[in-house]
Amino acid sequence: MGMDEVAPRRRLRADARRNRERLLAEAAAVFSERGTEASLEDIARRAGVAIGTLYGHFPTRQALLEALMCERMRSLSDTGRELLDHASPKEALTIWARAAVAHTTVYRGLATSLMQGMEDEDSALHAACQAVTAAGAGLLARAQESGLLRDDATAFDLFTLVNAVAWAGEQTSPQQGERLLRFVMDGLRPVAEE
Repeated sequence: MGMDEVAPRRRLRADARRNRERLLAEAAAVFSERGTEASLEDIARRAGVAIGTLYGHFPTRQALLEALMCERMRSLSDTGRELLDHASPKEALTIWARAAVAHTTVYRGLATSLMQGMEDEDSALHAACQAVTAAGAGLLARAQESGLLRDDATAFDLFTLVNAVAWAGEQTSPQQGERLLRFVMDGLRPVAEE
C-alpha cells in the first residue's frame, strides 16, 4: 500500500491534545471514585473544559471508556500470550483469570460495560474484548489439551465467568471475588465419568 493510499490520521493541535489528555486523566479519576456511570459533566468540569469539548473528543460514554480501556486490554492480551509459555497450563490460566478480574474491577460498573462491548460488534471495545478473549482461549485450550480442564468450556464461557466474578467482587469485596474465582477454576476441572 502506497503512502497515498493510507488515510492520514488527524493530528490534534497542542491545546486539543492537552484537553484530551486531561479529560482521560479526570475520567479515570472520576470513574475510580464513582464508577462508570459517573457524571460526564463532572469529568468535563474537573478537566477544566466545557461539556461540548468532552463530546467533541468522546461522543459517547462508551467511547470515553474505550479510550481508557484499550491500552489496558492490550496489556491483558499480551499477558495471556506471555503465559502460554508458563510451565503449568492450569496455573497460567488462573494467573490470567486473576489479572482479568483485577483489570475488570478497576472501575465499578466496568464488568457490565465490557459485556455490552462484547455484544456490540461496532464498538472499538468489542475488538479489544475479542483480543482478550482470544488470549484466554489460548490458555484455556492449552489446559484442556493437558487434560486439566473440561473439554466443553469455551473462551466465551471463561470471559463471562471472569466478568461475573469481577461484578460479584464489586458488589461484595475483593476477597469474595477471589473466593469465587477459586470456585470457577475448580468448576472447570474435568467432570468425572459416572
